[in-house]
Amino acid sequence: MDKLFSPWRLRYIRAAGRSRDRGCVFCRAVRGRRDRKNLVLVRGHRNYVILNKYPYNNGHMMIVPFAHAPSLEGAPSETLQEMMELAVRCETALRSAYRPTGINLGMNLGRSAGAGIEKHFHLHIVPRWDGDTNFMSVVHGTRVIPESLQATYRRLRPLLLAADGAAPHADRARGRSMVPAGKAKE
Repeated sequence: MDKLFSPWRLRYIRAAGRSRDRGCVFCRAVRGRRDRKNLVLVRGHRNYVILNKYPYNNGHMMIVPFAHAPSLEGAPSETLQEMMELAVRCETALRSAYRPTGINLGMNLGRSAGAGIEKHFHLHIVPRWDGDTNFMSVVHGTRVIPESLQATYRRLRPLLLAADGAAPHADRARGRSMVPAGKAKE
């Protein structure tokens, strides 16, 4: 019998049964400025982009508001607008880095909708390719991810930072641009 080892998943499996008393994983990720360690790709004024530690595919990113909230209700329009502007940057970076044939954008609001972290809403951005699912997902509930998270980080971060200087968006007209995580500890 062939075996496929994915040691990074063990941490997720073990943590799934534990108490989650350490607070919100998304709030912890941006508390300090250790962006590379925490897989934070870029910071906006109201949101940030982070790699999913347990990705569906290579390049699976999430856009997360800095403000802790369980749903879109009550989120300031500026937060939602910036979230969509960051989504455009993420799409551009994914198309450049991975050449996907499609991209899924989505939110799971609440546990019954599939939210793994239900108390802090976030937008998933998942690159897709024709035939990107295989028997592992269907039969074993397992995904084969060929690229490490650090390699994905190194591949996408420069593209996201460059996108701010290359693509006009509404904030640029007001003299504002996204704040790169450039001063963060790498």
